Amino acid sequence: MDHSTRYISPAGLDPIVGRIFNLLPKLGISVMGSRLLAVRGRKSGEWRTTMVNLMVREDGERFLVAPRGHTQWVRNLRVAGGGELRLGRKVEVFTAAEVADADKIPLLRLYLKKWGWEVGRFFEGVTKDATDAELAAIAPGFPVFRLS
Repeated sequence: MDHSTRYISPAGLDPIVGRIFNLLPKLGISVMGSRLLAVRGRKSGEWRTTMVNLMVREDGERFLVAPRGHTQWVRNLRVAGGGELRLGRKVEVFTAAEVADADKIPLLRLYLKKWGWEVGRFFEGVTKDATDAELAAIAPGFPVFRLS
């Protein structure tokens, strides 16, 4: 598998469930830190939105992890360099820097600890209890961004 292009597209009921869950942040409802991510399209320049899990470490640093891989929002964020996190009427502008694969291991472990119940199916059997080597092996397929 080429991890640099790994992408798991929505299937089955995912699109319907996604539309429902995308409504929650618009209504000001956060589920375990979820936000509506808004990023300008890299070709159209128009705002594109999707729900994301905002991960906050104990030290306050914030990250976005792409469990489905190199999605459209990931590609747009790479080009735009930032975007907005929305929750109800609250809009927070941020800049983003992609995290190097070698630095993702503790971040992927933390992400799986917090949201493994929700996103575990995208991690192909890798869990929060995986070894560092197992997490390092999958890291290229899971883009991670540090927000500021």
